[in-house]
Amino acid sequence: MIAQYDEYRQAVEQELRGIFAGREGFLYNLLRYHLGWVDQQGIPQPGGGPPLHFQGAVALASCQSLADDFRPALPAAAGVELVHHFTLVHGEVQIGRAETVDRPSIWWVWGPAQAINAGDGLHALGRAAIMRLAQQGTPPDRVLRAVRSLDSACLALCEGQYLDLEFQAQLMVTKAAYLEMVNRKAGALTGCAAESGALAAGAPDSQCDALRHSGVRLGAAWQITRDIRQLWGEQGDGLTASNIISKKKSLPLIHALEHGSIAARRELGAIYMKRVLEPDDARRMVTILDETGSRAAAEAQAQQLLDDALAAASGAGLPPGDMALLNELGQWALTGN
Repeated sequence: MIAQYDEYRQAVEQELRGIFAGREGFLYNLLRYHLGWVDQQGIPQPGGGPPLHFQGAVALASCQSLADDFRPALPAAAGVELVHHFTLVHGEVQIGRAETVDRPSIWWVWGPAQAINAGDGLHALGRAAIMRLAQQGTPPDRVLRAVRSLDSACLALCEGQYLDLEFQAQLMVTKAAYLEMVNRKAGALTGCAAESGALAAGAPDSQCDALRHSGVRLGAAWQITRDIRQLWGEQGDGLTASNIISKKKSLPLIHALEHGSIAARRELGAIYMKRVLEPDDARRMVTILDETGSRAAAEAQAQQLLDDALAAASGAGLPPGDMALLNELGQWALTGN
């Protein structure tokens, strides 16, 4: 997290509530439920509300680093957050996850069809949200650029998700292919967030471009770290539902298949050829990855991406003092939260 997390989260939630104001009906109750504002019956829940995700924080930090004020970028942060929620709702359907962090998934309660509908609604609201930049004084040509950036990011993240799902049916996936996937799946939206924050700050095109490139690398580092955490699990034994069910191809596994001994590669291949992975398979898989140094290799790749991201931001002409927030974001990326 970053020091400004609570302030950022509260401001983005207020922006989101403004976006939802006057929108009534069953669809919006589903969306409010997903965001934690109401229960399954549509009854408001005290103390609820969505967390601020990494991507939304990037938009605000990008703006604050350049303009010493995050508020002009609140519509961009809200738009990025809504699009991220769209990916979460659809992702829960794709992998069959019945529970979110603190409540049953939309598809588990109302069915996959309504979950897809809800995800589509979040995507549309995200696009409408970013257009609210005009209300903050962002010039129309810059609002259009931010919308175009969001549309491009949405298409790229769908391409990345396609590749991620496609990899599940393949035994061999190269490191280069994996990095291309995470650049699209996570990097594109984070790059859009950084660019949109810079646009809201009134930064010149060169800084907007540089921060977009920085954001792509930050997002990729964040995704690699999340993949590592999901693979090892909270107890470090690989017993996470996403791995047992989906056979996800993460960078540590790819490293072991590319650099492990013949015996290690054969054993990993035999495990992944099974229709269903058992808990003992997951434990053995993690042991092999530890023996091949695959976690350390993946963590080193995330660190390299972070270094590249900060170098790109520094090359945009940001004074050293303005890099402090981006350095904090980098450390957040390496926690995978």
